[in-house]
Amino acid sequence: MNRFKVSKFRHMEVRPSRREAWISDVRAGTTPTCGNHIKSSCSLIAFNSDRPGVLGIVSQESHGESKKHVAYLGCHSEDSDVVTDLDFSPFDDFLLASGSADRMIKLWRLPGAREALPSVAGVVLGPEELPVEGLQFHPTSDGVLVSTAGRAVKVWDIAKQQPLTELEAHKDLVQSAVWSRDGALVGTACKDKQLRIFDPRERTKASQSTQAHENNRDTRLAWTGTQEHLVSTGFNQMREREVKLWDTRLFSSALASVTLDTSPGYSTGGWPGLQQRSLIPLLDPDSGLLVLAGKGENQLYCYEVTPQQPALSPVTKCILESVVRGAALVPRRALAVMSCEVLQVLQLSDTAIIPISYHVPRKAAQFHEDLFPDTAGSVPASDAHTWWAGDNQQVQKVSLNPACRPHSTFVSSLIPPMEPAPDIAQPAELPRADMDPSEGFSSPPSSLISPSTPSSLGPSLSSTSGIGTSPSQRSLQSLLGPSSKFRHAQGTILHRDSHITNLKGLNLTTPGESDGFCANQLHVAVPLLSNGGQVAVLELKKPGRLPDTALPTLQNGTAVMDLAWDPFDPHRLAVAGEDARIRLWRVPPGGLENVLTTPETVLTGHTEKIYSLCFHPLAADILASTSYDLTIRIWDLQAGAERLRLQGHQDQIFSLDWSPDGQQLATVCKDGHVRVYEPRSSPVPLQEGPGPEGGRGARIVWVCDGRCLLVSGFDSRSERQLQLYIADALADGPSAVLGLDVAPSTLLPSYDPDTGLVLLTGKGDTRVFLYEVLPEAPFFLECNSFTSSDPHKGFVLLPKTECDIREVEFARCLRLRHTSLEPIAFRLPRVRKEFFQDDVFPDTAVSWEPVLNAEAWLGGANGQPRRLSLRPPDMTPVSQAPRETPARRAPSSAQYLEEKSDQQKKEELLNAMVAKLGNREDPLPQDSFEGVDEDEWAKYLAQIIVMGVQVVGRAFARALRQEFAASQAAADARGRAGHQSAAASNLSGLSLQEAQQILNISKLNPEQVQKNYEHLFKVNDKSVGGSFYLQSKVVRAKERLDEELRIQAQEDREKGQMPKT
Repeated sequence: MNRFKVSKFRHMEVRPSRREAWISDVRAGTTPTCGNHIKSSCSLIAFNSDRPGVLGIVSQESHGESKKHVAYLGCHSEDSDVVTDLDFSPFDDFLLASGSADRMIKLWRLPGAREALPSVAGVVLGPEELPVEGLQFHPTSDGVLVSTAGRAVKVWDIAKQQPLTELEAHKDLVQSAVWSRDGALVGTACKDKQLRIFDPRERTKASQSTQAHENNRDTRLAWTGTQEHLVSTGFNQMREREVKLWDTRLFSSALASVTLDTSPGYSTGGWPGLQQRSLIPLLDPDSGLLVLAGKGENQLYCYEVTPQQPALSPVTKCILESVVRGAALVPRRALAVMSCEVLQVLQLSDTAIIPISYHVPRKAAQFHEDLFPDTAGSVPASDAHTWWAGDNQQVQKVSLNPACRPHSTFVSSLIPPMEPAPDIAQPAELPRADMDPSEGFSSPPSSLISPSTPSSLGPSLSSTSGIGTSPSQRSLQSLLGPSSKFRHAQGTILHRDSHITNLKGLNLTTPGESDGFCANQLHVAVPLLSNGGQVAVLELKKPGRLPDTALPTLQNGTAVMDLAWDPFDPHRLAVAGEDARIRLWRVPPGGLENVLTTPETVLTGHTEKIYSLCFHPLAADILASTSYDLTIRIWDLQAGAERLRLQGHQDQIFSLDWSPDGQQLATVCKDGHVRVYEPRSSPVPLQEGPGPEGGRGARIVWVCDGRCLLVSGFDSRSERQLQLYIADALADGPSAVLGLDVAPSTLLPSYDPDTGLVLLTGKGDTRVFLYEVLPEAPFFLECNSFTSSDPHKGFVLLPKTECDIREVEFARCLRLRHTSLEPIAFRLPRVRKEFFQDDVFPDTAVSWEPVLNAEAWLGGANGQPRRLSLRPPDMTPVSQAPRETPARRAPSSAQYLEEKSDQQKKEELLNAMVAKLGNREDPLPQDSFEGVDEDEWAKYLAQIIVMGVQVVGRAFARALRQEFAASQAAADARGRAGHQSAAASNLSGLSLQEAQQILNISKLNPEQVQKNYEHLFKVNDKSVGGSFYLQSKVVRAKERLDEELRIQAQEDREKGQMPKT
């Protein structure tokens, strides 16, 4: 009867964790690789981020915290290559190996809680001839690693940094290579459809091979707890996903096979080009449980692998909230064994890491040895030299019983641990009461890649955060780096009443060097598609639907290349034309009511068409322009003449920008250089340095009070990226490079000098990136981005005076859609918004008043703008607000109820229900009636209705009490007689009624039970076309009825032995 033995996992439950336990604010990588995209040790979790060459690192130990914090490690950052696979050492929780498309394998010693992430790898293996596809540490020996790259499979001695052997005979891409649990064999799956077994210490050729799956799509392997059995996942000829169990002693065919379904692919929310990817096999060799996770799907399958039968038995299936981007098993030594957690899977989704627990329900809160046999410990059995010499010693097993812990720990000598950095004394500063409770913690930093330091994260703290931290938070920040106080910023499209709609005939083909439209605090200028270079001028103070008739416009007579409002004269608009002329228009104060055909001034001098304009930030009537004649000309608008001409560019000038003090001018050019000029001193560049590699377009803007330059452009592979330069050291190249995404449009930066935030988006994008820019490491602090449902055609930042300070609105923007203009408010969530948030709103520069006139600036004068407080007169700064005493939190109702017995809980619930229906001791309304007037009849009629409801409620409550008492009495009457029967039902998994139905028995009779059992077992035999499943049901029903008969016989004997009275 062993074949009918019931699995101990048959009642296993899947428990996805609550959102509070998720590791949120992560961005999973979406590049197709053969790896699992996430791995876990007992202490750390590592996963592929959406930035090339960067891994996210998060601790497993902070279970009590409300939010886990993610650090980012630039592993393969020199060429921004994708991390293809990663693996933790089975012995050293902090030793991580990573492989990449740069053909290198790197080993990292990850830090503890008070240490900074490493800037360089501890060990580097390679380079390989092709990108590294997979890697895995040896299960018994420290310092041995297997890797795959193209057709090559190598076994490495990490200490010597050289391969021990290279396995041959693969005719195509190797898709998977895994060690057997005893470390003697290596199994590989290849795109040539062959499954091969190697003994790498005996010979380089395969000892066995067979055809694994009929389809050559991605095949994965996983060894069971024995050397003889392994599992493969792949596709059959009909493109159905299948799982096979193999025995190396009978390798010609699979022992068991399960066909699932046709992969649904990734049509919704998935990755392009990844149709019908194989399932990821996550096999726990101790329990024999196999979890199958498909990338891009929202479900997990669980099977029990039993090589003795042999069989792949389904256990459970879990539907997930989000699609799977990667999956990993948590080591058994990290499981919650006292709650009967037999497995824990980490699901990597687009934005979070979700722990999913598998529990076996047990009544007793104790350690169950049948669920948790001894497992491999954390001390290796040998090193690379002794293993290669033929040693097969196995890792000593340890008990998972908490009473037997702690176990021995092991620190690999391959990469010595880093010396802990001395603590840096920091002034004590208490967080203000209005701050977000989570502001003291670090938000996920960006995947920053610095040429000087491959790992972008350091222990330095941002001086701009303005938030005090506790010692525990400071130690956490020393590991994860600083965070921006704007990381929780929220972008919101304002109400439709503030929109300008019914825009028609927009010109959506303006050059890439132009923002597409421009706006100030009063007007919006939008180029139209009609002939003659028409520009429509709209009033921001007059939102609503525009008339269907033609709008009054400015007639330029030629195609518009760029346009800009004078910052000191809100009614003057400069328009650059394709005819190499600049036209200055004056818009009437009340708005444009008629078509204007004659500009106020026309500037001539360029010999080729103009493509960008930029007004001076401090001096009135100073305008800079760039042209295809490769010159920059600076104009005196008061005189209507060219005053300065800058040269030195070898190709198209993509962008230019004035420094905040107005003394220098920076440009980025298609010739791959960034230049800084002092226009009043020399027409040639003062400095020159390397710019973006891509030639598709770029933008430049001064940041950090003029100390740095931010350039947005493309790399050699057309990925959009940001480069940060020190303004005084352009020749040294960028201090930091931040890769964003792949898109065709150039990112348009809008910088707010008050907050240090830069808003980045491109024409045709739906997302606006927000970063706080710092002049020192980590340089970029990522904040919440804004995403819209449809792409925008342009995006501009309005003056600071347009922000709603009372709502903590730090930026107001305009978004140009195909037929409308929408204002977007960026706000910061704050608790005490009744106070002026002076840490968010410093004194702002009065950018609408000139400091100098054109003549003074051209003569060499300089100046500083006047600054203005944004604080409304009736608001008190939050820095001066009184501190609030935190209110004492009352204990939760759950905690209160836990202190009471079950009977007390029932009584309290019943009394609460009765109290809601009305108090029986209260006098009824009619008790006080003495007669009423006709005018008051309506009032008393309402009281009568209320009285009726109360009477009915009291009757219902009385009936409820009686029913409860009756049911309690009936339960007590059943009492002990049913306890044994219920226990038997729980043990067998069948109730008495179900067993009687299966054997078709109405009354318990031993002869009838045996007769029906023999008949049903015979007719359901497989030899006569029956079902093994139905046979097992018949056997279990017979066992349940036999147990019930035994219980009844025992009760009869007890009754017969009772003394008569």
